[in-house]
Amino acid sequence: MELYGNDLKFTYRIEDMPLNSKEEKILKLIKVPSENDPNAPEFPPDNPKFPATPTYQIEVPGFKSVWLKDESVNPTGTHKDRMAWEMVVSYKQFLLAKKRGIIDKLPNLSILSSGSAALAIQTQLKRYGLPDLHVLMDAHTDEKIIKKLKNIGCKTYMCDTTAQMLHWDSILRLTDNPDGFDITSNEAYDPTIRFYDWLSYEIINNSPNYCFIPFGTGNLFENVLNICKKEISAVKHDPRFKGDVEKLRHESSYQLPPLSFLGFLSFVPFSMRKNSPHHQYRFANLLQLLRVLQLLQSRK
Repeated sequence: MELYGNDLKFTYRIEDMPLNSKEEKILKLIKVPSENDPNAPEFPPDNPKFPATPTYQIEVPGFKSVWLKDESVNPTGTHKDRMAWEMVVSYKQFLLAKKRGIIDKLPNLSILSSGSAALAIQTQLKRYGLPDLHVLMDAHTDEKIIKKLKNIGCKTYMCDTTAQMLHWDSILRLTDNPDGFDITSNEAYDPTIRFYDWLSYEIINNSPNYCFIPFGTGNLFENVLNICKKEISAVKHDPRFKGDVEKLRHESSYQLPPLSFLGFLSFVPFSMRKNSPHHQYRFANLLQLLRVLQLLQSRK
């Protein structure tokens, strides 16, 4: 910004701030074929396809048709790789903002993580030469996990996460990132719509009767529900939707919709300790899954 003055008359001029050669290269590398065209998917970035991961039929005693959505084929082995790609896309917007003179430097991102999300995000950031991730972890985290994250470039910070509920400002302060952005709780990223929208369509396009979803932060669970809500009320469906909308709408005689999305806890590191403020909620969630499984078995 430049300021010119003559007595009381001032004129402001905002000039574009050119990217350096490294940033220009990164901007060109981040390619998003489309936002919602199934014929031009965006994930995985090195070989985009839709669906991006396979679905297998598996044998479960007492049930005739059970299918598994296999996210282990993703770069770091979990569905968090999809969120990681969205962080790279966010940096593309940051780069464009810097080029237009809206910001003067790329911000660092912070996250509260037990390991898998941080690993996925830092793997993508490192691949594109973007700023390293600041990671807040529980003081009791396995040293092997911490070492792994440090080895790929994460800046790790430790605290007792059971002492309090951590909000975005606390996370930024504890990760020495006052001018950055917290991924954990920042609604500006639309985590319940944007992080897993492609995955949500891959799931509901199979038109399952019941869908069991791992529940940690709840972002994946909420993404799927929000996509269902969107398609149920849509006059014109998203081009990615190929499922049975009537199955999404219909209510069964058992007071449960045939398409029931039930969250369950698949991996609980430190926060399941009894003194954690999250403990009772997560334990109740796990019990809910067991009760539903019993209910499904009794209907046969």
